[in-house]
Amino acid sequence: MGSWRVSRTRAPSAPQTLLVPGDKSISHRAAMLATLALGESEIVNFLPGSDCLATIGALEKLGGRMTWLARDRLLVRGGQQLRSPGQPLDCGNSGTAMRLLAGLMAGQNVAAQLHGDDSLSRRPMHRVVDPLSRMGARIEALGQDGCPPLRIDPGEGLRGISFAPPVPSAQVKSAILLAGLGARGETSVRESTPTRDHTERMLPSFGVSLERANGSVSLAGRQPLRAARINVPGDFSSAAFLLLAGVIGQVEVRTDSVGINPGRTGFLQAMERMGAGIRILARRQAGAEPVADLVAAPVALRGARLPASLVPSAIDEMPAVFAAAACARGQTVIQGAAELRVKESDRIAAMAAGLRALGVECQETPDGARINGGSVRGGEVDAQGDHRIAMAFSILALAAKGPVTVKGVELVDTSFPGFTKVARSLGLSFESIG
Repeated sequence: MGSWRVSRTRAPSAPQTLLVPGDKSISHRAAMLATLALGESEIVNFLPGSDCLATIGALEKLGGRMTWLARDRLLVRGGQQLRSPGQPLDCGNSGTAMRLLAGLMAGQNVAAQLHGDDSLSRRPMHRVVDPLSRMGARIEALGQDGCPPLRIDPGEGLRGISFAPPVPSAQVKSAILLAGLGARGETSVRESTPTRDHTERMLPSFGVSLERANGSVSLAGRQPLRAARINVPGDFSSAAFLLLAGVIGQVEVRTDSVGINPGRTGFLQAMERMGAGIRILARRQAGAEPVADLVAAPVALRGARLPASLVPSAIDEMPAVFAAAACARGQTVIQGAAELRVKESDRIAAMAAGLRALGVECQETPDGARINGGSVRGGEVDAQGDHRIAMAFSILALAAKGPVTVKGVELVDTSFPGFTKVARSLGLSFESIG
C-alpha cells in the first residue's frame, strides 16, 4: 500500500492559475456513445486516468475501435455491432464504468461478465440490476449481497420502462437511458432530486431525440446515433480539491475551463454556507456543458449545517467538504449523505477516522457527521485506497500543524493524473514512504 508524507512548505508568492484534467464522468459517457454512433467521433480533453482507460479497454473488447491522436484526444470509429468478448471485462476501480457498461450491453443484447478490483467488488449493484431486469435484461450480480461480478446474458431484447430510482443516482439514471437506446418503446426516468445530467446533455450531440420536463427524461428506443465531436470540460471534482487549497491555504487559486454542470456544484454552495465565496468567472459553453473559471481565496471558515438537499450535487466532493469542516470554527453538520458509505470506501467512516487521527472532534452519524473544527494537527490517516479521500487529506496538510502521512494513495491517478505535481505548486511537499 503506497503512502505519502505530506508537509506544508513555503507558500507561493503569487496567485496560482491551474488546469485540471478532463471530466471523468463525461469521458466515460462520450466513449460509450461514440462506440454506438455511426462514423468517426473525436473526444477532446479525454481523461487518461485508469478509470476511463478501463472503459476504453472494455469497449475495445466489445468491438470498439479506438485511436489515440494525443494523450488526451481519442478518435472512436463507431457503428459496429457490439460482440460478446468471450472473456471478463475488467472495470478496475470504476463504479461508473461497471454500471454504465451494464446498461449499454443489456441494451445491445451482448453477453459478458463485468469484474472489478477488491474495492469495486464490495459495492452493491442491485440499484442498477433491478431496473435493467424490469426492462427484460438477463442480468445477475454474482457476488454476495448484490455485489460484483455482474453477468449479462443474451435475452429477447429490452422494453422501455418508466422508473423512479428510490435513491437519486446519476449512474443508475444513465445506465437505464443507455439500455433504453436499444429497447423497444419509450424509456423514462423520473427523479425526486436532480442529479448530474451529463448523459441527457450529451445524447442530442449524437443525434438522439429526448424530452426533459418536471424532473423526468424520456427517450424512444432504437434511434440511430451519429458521430460527434465532444469537448470535455475540466473535471469539477478535481478542481474542488484545488479550490479547497485556495480556501484553507495561503494563496489565491484559480482553476480555468472547469465544468459547472448544476448537478455537480453543490461543493460551491457548501463553501458559501461556510463563509467562502468562490468566484465564478467567464461563464460559457463547451458543447452541451456549461464551463467557467473558478477563483478561491483564503478565508476564515465557519461551521454550518449542510442540508441533505445539497448532497446529490456534491456527492463526489464530500471528502473535500469534510476537510473544510475540519478547518472551520464551530460545528459543521453533514446529513443525507448515506450514499457515501457505498463509494470506493465507506467515505463517512474513513473521513471521520482520519479527522480524529488529526485531532479533530468528529462524530459519525448514519448519514453524515458532526464535525467540530478549527484546529488540525499532524498525524497518520488511512485513505483506504480511495482516491478522493487521499486527495482531501493531502490538501488538508496545508492547514495542519505538522506533516500528514496518508496511507492508501495508489489510486489517485484514477481521477487526477499528476495530482502531486499540481499540489506542490500550492506549497506542499510529498515524500513517498511505501
